[in-house]
Amino acid sequence: MGTYKAICLDLDGTVYRGIEPIPEAVTFIGEMQQGGIDPYFITNNSSMTCLQLQEKLASFGIKADRNRIMTSAIAAAKYCKENYNGASVMMIGERGLEEALAFEGIEIVKENPDVVIMGIDRGVTYAKLADACLAIRAGANFIATNSDKAFPTERGLVPGNGSFVTLLESATGITPVFVGKPEPHMLEFIQVENGYLKEEMVMIGDNYETDIQAGIRFGIDTVHVAGGVTSREEVQARKQKPTYSYESLLEWGM
Repeated sequence: MGTYKAICLDLDGTVYRGIEPIPEAVTFIGEMQQGGIDPYFITNNSSMTCLQLQEKLASFGIKADRNRIMTSAIAAAKYCKENYNGASVMMIGERGLEEALAFEGIEIVKENPDVVIMGIDRGVTYAKLADACLAIRAGANFIATNSDKAFPTERGLVPGNGSFVTLLESATGITPVFVGKPEPHMLEFIQVENGYLKEEMVMIGDNYETDIQAGIRFGIDTVHVAGGVTSREEVQARKQKPTYSYESLLEWGM
């Protein structure tokens, strides 16, 4: 562990499941921070603001600096600013995406957007989906925070943003640019903004298709943790394997 300067931790399914913390992960993070190592917290969940995530992690006894939090909403806003600077955006999403766009100085509009950005929206309506569909058909660029079809909660797996994105893809015939895991954009933003070498970074998560693939695609080491979306048996059957695979994060910390 000591060889890494940027330890990137997935949240949903790795640090907590819904409102329930994963005790081994909480202990692991606490021991890391006591040793002077401050991890990055990376999540495909675009609904929560940095403050909300800080408060949620704090309720589990985990301290998280705002600058160490990277959500798919933050990554989508950064991607939009880099590739469509000055563009207006129609968004489907929640407070996390709205705050991220505002932080980058991006104008949010209700009609005639240059870009449509779609994140998880648990208050989504047919009218919102129809407006986004019409805007994309009229030529707006299409960005999605992430492609997760489902995500883990304390109740089990529930529909994720990717399920709603599939609906818009079907209605428009347009595939969006995805910025969340397994795409490596979030890891790239962390690297570029902090000057890390790839050999100084590691991505940790429970989901092979998102967390581990993001690290593999970016070219950094990966740690798979069992107990979440992908079992160790499933991971070992994959052609591209993670650098390490453990039952819990405490095994890696030993």
